[in-house]
Amino acid sequence: MSPFKLVIPARYGSTRLPGKPLLDLGGKPMVVRVAERAMLSGADEVLVATDHPEVLAAAERHGLRAMLTRADHASGTDRLGEVVAAAGWSDETIVVNVQGDEPLVDPALIAQTAAQLEQSGAEIATVAHPLVEAADFFNPNIVKLVCGASGDALYFSRAPIPYARDHFAREGGGETLPAKMPAYRHVGLYAYRARFLRIYSALAPSPLESLEALEQLRALWHGFRISVAISDHLPAAGVDTPEDARRVQQWFKKV
Repeated sequence: MSPFKLVIPARYGSTRLPGKPLLDLGGKPMVVRVAERAMLSGADEVLVATDHPEVLAAAERHGLRAMLTRADHASGTDRLGEVVAAAGWSDETIVVNVQGDEPLVDPALIAQTAAQLEQSGAEIATVAHPLVEAADFFNPNIVKLVCGASGDALYFSRAPIPYARDHFAREGGGETLPAKMPAYRHVGLYAYRARFLRIYSALAPSPLESLEALEQLRALWHGFRISVAISDHLPAAGVDTPEDARRVQQWFKKV
């Protein structure tokens, strides 16, 4: 597999967990824990991209390469675009985005996502995991996706897609899913070609993106391919809430 770059967007502000990248996990800031996992993926370069000097300083204290980026980016994808421009990476460079709140991210899954992009020829690659529980399928906080025969994403939604009309009508509700139903949970891990990141912020937002609150729909709206790697293992949850923080802090106390 070709070499790839890995960028960790680490935004300081968080409504539910302010200062999240600096959360102490076993004596190290969370952003450092994420980077340590990321470095096991085989990436030839790992870079922290942050909007806050304290996060920059914390990363550099632990020997990480870090970059201070603008504070007004609408998304992590926009922040990656600034990094690509500043680093001068070539258009074909594969750039994997690992969120700064994923301290238990699987390095093998990162490598799988980068390989998916290289093999598919798409501009973007991401990951999905089979859904088996009806409660998850109908949960709007879990993003679902459907793919075409090529393995590219057709659509992402917070709604239950694809909808098994006859099965749910017979049940009178949504207690179970049909056998072998192609229902997938989207895992928010992305690989991009650098040329796409250079133009993403200039793409007009799509009405679908605004309705669903899913930025990847902008790429689909404008005709870019998103290739999907199917993982058999559900990745560990990230850190979004104080309850998540306590759970992960307990995990690091045991290792």
